[in-house]
Amino acid sequence: DFQRRVPYSYLQRAYIQLNKLEEAANAAHTFFMANPEHMEIQQDIENYKTTAGKVSLIDREAKPHMEDYSAGVRHYDKEEYGLAIIFLERALEGYYAEDEDCQIMCEGPQRFEEHEYLEYKAGLYEAIADHYMQVLACKHDCIRELATRSGRISPIENFLPLHYDYLQFAYYRVGDYVKALECARTYLLFHPDDEDVLENAAYYEGLLEGTLDPATIKPRKEAKALLRRHKLESHLLRVAAVGLGFTYTEPVRPGFAVVGRSGVHSPTGPPWGPLLYSDVKFVYNSQQLNGTQRVLLDNVISEEQCRELHRVASGIMLAGDGYRGKTSPHTPNERFEGATVLKALKYGYEGRVPLKSARLFYDISEKARRIVESYFMLNSTLYFSYTHLVCRTALSGQQERRNDLSHPIHADNCLLDPEANECWKEPPAYTFRDYSALLYMNADFEGGEFIFTEMDAKTVTASIKPKCGRMVSFSSGGENPHGVKAVTKGQRCAVALWFTLDPLYRELVSLSITVRGGDWRHPASCRDPEHP
Repeated sequence: DFQRRVPYSYLQRAYIQLNKLEEAANAAHTFFMANPEHMEIQQDIENYKTTAGKVSLIDREAKPHMEDYSAGVRHYDKEEYGLAIIFLERALEGYYAEDEDCQIMCEGPQRFEEHEYLEYKAGLYEAIADHYMQVLACKHDCIRELATRSGRISPIENFLPLHYDYLQFAYYRVGDYVKALECARTYLLFHPDDEDVLENAAYYEGLLEGTLDPATIKPRKEAKALLRRHKLESHLLRVAAVGLGFTYTEPVRPGFAVVGRSGVHSPTGPPWGPLLYSDVKFVYNSQQLNGTQRVLLDNVISEEQCRELHRVASGIMLAGDGYRGKTSPHTPNERFEGATVLKALKYGYEGRVPLKSARLFYDISEKARRIVESYFMLNSTLYFSYTHLVCRTALSGQQERRNDLSHPIHADNCLLDPEANECWKEPPAYTFRDYSALLYMNADFEGGEFIFTEMDAKTVTASIKPKCGRMVSFSSGGENPHGVKAVTKGQRCAVALWFTLDPLYRELVSLSITVRGGDWRHPASCRDPEHP
């Protein structure tokens, strides 16, 4: 509870009762920083901004080195390289000071899970060894601890090296080539095979020729010492695990591992594959949609299929389907209805809707899956994770002065944290989702544009107006935050599809139906799209 900052949720309510709105706002903000998926708190913060006037939100659990790092990256993104250097250097000073404190705090008494100590039978030398191995494991984990924002579980990928990556280019831009080379070489301590930084280092060496010997410029001592210590700790823990018979697993992402490097140099996406169907029309690729792993297509289904699908929808959809029956799960100004492939097939089998029409729902889902798998040139099978036919209807009398969204900005496989400019791939997010697609059925409504944004959940990078047969598809991670603008008149319908590359998470319930012409099967979901 303390790690997830739950006490601040109670504090917020207590401050409201005392009419201390500024303190309540700060408590709410502090809680929200660790729980960015909590929509109620997000709305509370917006209310504080309205009722309390200008509120300067303070994160009461902020780590100074994290704050400086975030400020440095913001200045870097604005090409304010002088300011970026100031904040990033200060972040490094704070990081190494925090690392020293973390090491000291590990020197505590031996810790036991629950009531393990009651059954602890080790002799003197075993107990001493157990204790010091526990201390060593704690110290070894400081790298992860310092790369993890308060309240989060996952560390920021490649956190410490990213400081030097940003700095090497920032120093170059302000004309300090010595510092640029120093930081590049420091980064290469962690990732010696990084081609981008190797090229930069060689370029900086060329700029310095004739003024000084580039060989005299060394990586920073503190980074070299920390990396050496970390490697020695890892070695000692592995040796002790074998010799003393306990289990130790090296963390996969300790805080300076590159996992899809998110630093200064972003790779260009791979070329796209064929669309498989001659009638499908290519509209925009990732670059034209101002992002990565995105595509917009038209004519995926025909006008007649849209009409038929709409007729099926009207016969099978339930209000609040997939949201525990909440008829307005995202906004009180719209009614939400939905149905799964399983329900369509069930109703078709029971004769409540034409079986041919129910089959259409499956067929177009499969067509979409094949297109996505081919276009993004995936090397393994793409499985259905969840398929949902959804309609959003504007409620009359509630559309004036609307400033909310039909579906808030989010990512499909991680928890979007706009304040931290991160997306946390951890529960309750659907971390197994790999690709997403929205196939639209109609255009006779107002509003309802699909939008991509930056990680700040505010800066719109692309806006797409739905129409029959149009499909937008994209990778499901934090690189593609998205949402839906308010539907202010009429009803907007679409088939939402989520896919996974992991067969363990494909839709679990299989339904076998015999139709004229043979047997066919479709794995239909037993999963609620919003709640595991």
